[in-house]
Amino acid sequence: MNMAAPLSVASLLQSEVIEDALYKDEGLCVLGVFGKSAMQPGSPKESLINTLADKHIFPLFGGIDETEIQSGGSLIQAYYSQENRVLYLIMTSVCDNQQLLRACESLSAGIGHSEAHEFWKGADKQHCLHLLYLFSLCHVLLLVHPTCSFDVSYDRLFRALDAFRQKALPLLRAAIKDSPISKEWKLNCRPCPPRLLFVFQMNGVMRVSGCGGNGMDAGGNPDKPKKHSPRRRLQHALEDQIYRIFRKSRVLTNQSSNCLFTVPANQAFVYVIPGAEEDPVGALLSQLRSNCALRENDTNTSVSGPRRYQQMRHLARQPSFTVESSSMSSGGQLVDCTLKEFLWQHVELVLTKKGFDDSVGRNPQPSHFELPTYSKWAQVASRLYQVMIDNTEEETAELAIKVQAQLKVLEGFLDADAKFSENRCQKALPLAHSAYQSNLPHNYTTTVHKNQLALALRVYSQHARGVAFQRYALQLHEDCYKFWSNGHQLCEERSLTDQHCVHKFHLLPQPGEKPEIDCNPPVLHHNSRGRSTSSCNCGRKQAPREDPFDIQAANYDFFQMLEEKCCGKLERIEFPVFQPSTLDPAPACDDVPMPSDGSGPASEPMDGERLKEREPTATATPTTTTTTTHSHTPGESTSLSLALSLGQSTDSLGPYGDGEGSEAQGPQKRPSLVDRQPSTVEYLPGMLHSGCPKGLLPKFSSWSLVKLGPAKAYNCHTGLEQPGFLPGSCFLLPWDVVIRSRSEEDAGLAEPLDGSSSSWPAPNKALSGKRGSAGGLGRGRRRDDMARAFVGFEYEDSRGRRFFSSGPDKIVKVLGPGGAKEPATRTLNTDMPLYIPSPAQGRGLKPHYAQLARLFVVVPDAPLEITLNPQVQPGPPPCPVFHPEHTELVLPPDGLWVLRFPYSYVTERGPCYPPKENQPLTNYKVLRGILRANTASVPQQ
Repeated sequence: MNMAAPLSVASLLQSEVIEDALYKDEGLCVLGVFGKSAMQPGSPKESLINTLADKHIFPLFGGIDETEIQSGGSLIQAYYSQENRVLYLIMTSVCDNQQLLRACESLSAGIGHSEAHEFWKGADKQHCLHLLYLFSLCHVLLLVHPTCSFDVSYDRLFRALDAFRQKALPLLRAAIKDSPISKEWKLNCRPCPPRLLFVFQMNGVMRVSGCGGNGMDAGGNPDKPKKHSPRRRLQHALEDQIYRIFRKSRVLTNQSSNCLFTVPANQAFVYVIPGAEEDPVGALLSQLRSNCALRENDTNTSVSGPRRYQQMRHLARQPSFTVESSSMSSGGQLVDCTLKEFLWQHVELVLTKKGFDDSVGRNPQPSHFELPTYSKWAQVASRLYQVMIDNTEEETAELAIKVQAQLKVLEGFLDADAKFSENRCQKALPLAHSAYQSNLPHNYTTTVHKNQLALALRVYSQHARGVAFQRYALQLHEDCYKFWSNGHQLCEERSLTDQHCVHKFHLLPQPGEKPEIDCNPPVLHHNSRGRSTSSCNCGRKQAPREDPFDIQAANYDFFQMLEEKCCGKLERIEFPVFQPSTLDPAPACDDVPMPSDGSGPASEPMDGERLKEREPTATATPTTTTTTTHSHTPGESTSLSLALSLGQSTDSLGPYGDGEGSEAQGPQKRPSLVDRQPSTVEYLPGMLHSGCPKGLLPKFSSWSLVKLGPAKAYNCHTGLEQPGFLPGSCFLLPWDVVIRSRSEEDAGLAEPLDGSSSSWPAPNKALSGKRGSAGGLGRGRRRDDMARAFVGFEYEDSRGRRFFSSGPDKIVKVLGPGGAKEPATRTLNTDMPLYIPSPAQGRGLKPHYAQLARLFVVVPDAPLEITLNPQVQPGPPPCPVFHPEHTELVLPPDGLWVLRFPYSYVTERGPCYPPKENQPLTNYKVLRGILRANTASVPQQ
């Protein structure tokens, strides 16, 4: 192939160049051109090749084929001038405006700062690889710069290239070890230390005018012309500046063989291209005359063969400078040389095999030099191209990967932005660590960790800058998490009173295992360091207790411990619990569907405040029923509607039970045998509430119902004699219940005994229209028609202080003798709060609440049935309603009964915590209808 147009290096090495037989054995000089270009129509590098070759090789406004551009925007083009024996290698990169615009267009619009930086960093690395390729193959290198001032960033670039070359030198030696070249070339991986020349362009700022252009001195004295033109003096100044910079940074040393490149000691290595003439037509005409004019020593006879080549060599070696006479003085001023004359003096040293002797110092060492033929050079260039730029050959794939790995050496030199960002982020990281660790307890929770981490990130973002911001922010995340998890992580478990465990992260001991503090992590029980004082089931004994973390410790274990010391021998009504029939019973799954009783859709909303029937033995209209309990079996009874406590009976599962129907469906059907028999294989893991599936029982009951003694055990004048009660607040409220026997002496009074609820007046109210309605009992009445029961809702705070309440916002306070006078009507007809503010508040600002702990009921020895049906809603909807395992309990007569409420309420989703300061207490309540009174008929004698 005869080269008539420039090609890419890849295309040149893959093609076969047909050389002229006259030049085939001649050596060639490899000239590399690189640098930057300004915003102008044509690239100055291509136009320089046109000038040097005296041919129109590169188009003035031509472009580069984008398919040949390597990743990173770098490309090396080649042109081989066989007549001059010079191979031109022109590198185009992102330093040229045309390639820079293409690179900017390739970036997507939404790319981040860090991704864009990685893109430009990759382009810089590819630029350095192509540069090292040029420095490894060229004899002379030409650095082109669009201005007439030296860019000091080249100093950093050359130092990076030198460091990269030293790292990659063993790999390059392995790539060319089989090439037909000299040992020195194989050892140094280059034909000679390349000589670097600089070409600057004169811009408008540096143009001189007036007397300075004629060579006069600064004072304007025409008698003292300058020997050198201003452009020549600028070249000398640039040479001195460049040499000092490179010597200072050790890019240039005394021994040229150890340097990345050399500069001549006694020859010019800087050329400044003069600016364009103001008259472009005149400039073109003068250039045409200079090209067409015949020189004096030219001959008209045409010469061919070797003599023609020697003649061309002689014409190329014209003297660099000529002397013109000056009319102003006897001396003369040196005329500036052309670019071709400036460059050809260095090319001649290569073509004549003299080489470069650029070492300085006392003992300069000669450097190696080799002038290869094109075929030898092409073999070396092809192997280096495969290793350094184009990794397509399997033989050199491993070497190419290793060369790419050595590119990290360039980061410290070229990536100034990243280096600045690294330094800023490294300085900001200790400040962020200090902000994270400030005011920290030794152990803390996840919430504290996140808050402190957010504070640390704010401090970090105030000081950190640049592309390393995100990477060091992630490191800050990791460092803070390691600090937290390395012995500072607090146990995340919360007690049933919403207090954190104070231990650091630990494991719970297995059943029968002892706690071990020295383990990592330690094996410990949960502890919030919270202690409170509570009473036993009957209330006669108080003891301190730890803050519970599970429902069994809260509602069963503590009371079982006190039961052995106090109320273990008392009569009680046991609530049914799970009775396993297998050795390994399993807890019920959470996805058990809610059963439906068929009375209505499961999703039908119901009023939680409304009370409705639950069992056939408690109907809304008075009927004759028979009730059976553990210890009391009364005969036939007549249901009595009492205005002070009834209205309608309740089934507290209204708004929370999925399977409950509405009242419009009529009376409930009698449950089948399967519904009534609890499971003996699966147990309920938590407490029984309205959302639980039917047929499941817990392993233990969270409720307790004990009998303190007979009804006379309570003295209404002295109240309960138990510890912890506030003065005057230990009295139960009287509850007068009107009863009636069928053995009436007055036959006229038998007429209203038709079972209607309107036949019975409210308690404490006289019969209207009857004699004696002003007060007291009627004259025809017997004294056993009125029975007095006593009721007390007892509240207890965490310090063990107890008191009875006579209403949602009132505390029983008896100052004189005679006991409480206020009836229990208000407490039975309204929803009693589960929590009320304690009358003995502490010194702190946080309110102190007392919780409903027990219900005292004195059942008189009379034909009276008092039904117990407690239902507790310990939170706002959709919190379920909790109830014992056995509802609608009929309390036996003549007894002082104590119902102990659960200490904590827990569902499958978690505990129902006590109310906070800003939460209304009305959402935590005991539903009305907890007690209902029915008269029991006495058989006639």
